[in-house]
Amino acid sequence: MTGHILVVGGAVLDSLAEPTMLLVARRTAPEQFAGLWEFPGGKVDAGEAPEAALHRELREELGIGVRLGTELEALTPGGWPLNERASMRVWAAEITEGDPRPLEDHDELKWISVADSDEALSLPWIPADFPIVRALLQSLAAHAGSASGGN
Repeated sequence: MTGHILVVGGAVLDSLAEPTMLLVARRTAPEQFAGLWEFPGGKVDAGEAPEAALHRELREELGIGVRLGTELEALTPGGWPLNERASMRVWAAEITEGDPRPLEDHDELKWISVADSDEALSLPWIPADFPIVRALLQSLAAHAGSASGGN
């Protein structure tokens, strides 16, 4: 596959240890994605490690520094398919520096509940991100279920 594009995305959570909220971003461009929600992130540059690219992208797009958690297991070894030429790898992340603002490529940011999957799944997502959102919510619900020792 020549010219494969690797994209990285951040599932920015209010806490890596006990996540309750997910930060999502609404695109302004390109035209076919304007108004749709996505995981913030972007393309990995040649010679750049995916994790370093994600740190760079989150600083450029949202003005934040983060601590990365685990990578969300994808359907394929190369990441989540976005189209015939690109795939995305997604990491959980927690803000360690700055207040998120839509600096580049986005016009709105929103914190949504990870416990209320209807809230997340009812947003108009970029189509390729939708299965990733479902997988993330399932992963977080499984983690919460195994981490809770009862109320």
